[in-house]
Amino acid sequence: MTSISIIGSGKMSGAIAEVAARAGADVQIIKRSAESMSAARPGPDYGVLGDKLTGDLVVLAVPYGAYPGIVERYREQFREKIVIDISNPIDFSTYDRLKSPADSSTAAELVKLLPAGTAVVKAFNVNLGDTLVSGTNGTTRTTVLFAGDYADAKMAVAAFIEAAGMRAVDVGPLTRARELEAMGFLQIVLAALGKTRYESGFALLE
Repeated sequence: MTSISIIGSGKMSGAIAEVAARAGADVQIIKRSAESMSAARPGPDYGVLGDKLTGDLVVLAVPYGAYPGIVERYREQFREKIVIDISNPIDFSTYDRLKSPADSSTAAELVKLLPAGTAVVKAFNVNLGDTLVSGTNGTTRTTVLFAGDYADAKMAVAAFIEAAGMRAVDVGPLTRARELEAMGFLQIVLAALGKTRYESGFALLE
């Protein structure tokens, strides 16, 4: 059985926890502090930053700016995990650009922070939370695009996605994370402008 640790307790954390529940996975949610009132849902085990990570998969469901501090706490534990980057580093003050370097991505920058050989997979950033919770996007199954450089890690992530009843599509090596972040950026901006709904999003027809 897959186990997953989700660092963060916002909307995407809750959505991915719902995905994990459908997949039959053991879920741990790591909150900023014990006093945090978010993510108060039955089922997962809860911990606070610094607690041991119990999942084989670790989802970073926090803003990219929090990554360095989290890596500092969990560097050696991450070495043995599959780390999933879901971030879309949008400048929310203007909604007109990504904060990641023009020739890079948050996933690529995360790799630089981690011990050599740590498996990083970019996934879920093109999905709005509501389509993960429902498992559908309009009239079709939700598709989760993902990218990474380690075949075993990508197979584990794909199996997790498919066990939750969604479609997993491997878009290639981790360098493709840059294109995934551009897609995530466009989708969020369209929803923020009211041109699409947060319950919808980009879909691949089967």
